[in-house]
Order: sequence, then C-alpha cells, then structure tokens
Amino acid sequence: QVQLVESGGGLVQAGGSLRLSCAASGRTSSTYAMGWFRQAPGEEREFVAAISWSGGRTSYADSVKGRFTISRDNAKNTVYLQMNSLKPEDTAVYYCAAGRAYSGSTIYKANWQYDSWGQGTQVTVSS
Repeated sequence: QVQLVESGGGLVQAGGSLRLSCAASGRTSSTYAMGWFRQAPGEEREFVAAISWSGGRTSYADSVKGRFTISRDNAKNTVYLQMNSLKPEDTAVYYCAAGRAYSGSTIYKANWQYDSWGQGTQVTVSS
C-alpha cells in the first residue's frame, strides 16, 4: 500500500481555479493507477477523474469534463487535479486514491478498485 496526502483545497469564487496535489509515499515503486473522488455533505462519494500509471489514459466524470484535468509526475510521486471554471456544485471533500495496477494503461473508476485513500481536502466554491 501507499500513503497519500492531498493538498491545495480552499475557498474560491465561482469561475475560479484550484489545483489539488496528492503526494504518495511508501511502496511507490509499484505500478498504481490514480484517481480523484469527491463527497459532498449528505451525498455518496463519487468518481471525478482517473489516470493510468503511464499517464497516457485518463477518464473524467461528465460533470467535470472540459473543466478539470488530471495529471501525474511519477518522478515526484504526485498526482494533480487542475480545476477550472469551478461551480458551487463542485463543493465537496476531494479524495485521492491509488489502486494497484498490472498494466501501465489501466484506469479505475469504481471505489472498490482502489486500495489506498488520502484523508481528503475541502474545496468550497462560493456563488
């Protein structure tokens, strides 16, 4: 397993931008697909974006497509989520997740496919 620590959350006005970071430590020599999820109060945790270990494949929830970009720097063991054109409905706690993968092109979109989770970072978008 790896340990994950998110950062970069905060309060932003609608239309603004934030970049979340997720730093991994531990068994980072293994191949991990990475993802971002979010959970708003009273709601279930939902998929936001995912990226393969190679970085060559990505996937996004329809609600963020065209506004959010996931990327990774394996040399720094860090995954990023660039969030642009933020909306109040993007307000949530954002979680980073890592899932052991056996291919550099594997991506996961379901909670159960991930082995490790960060503690979350709060993103609040005001109208």
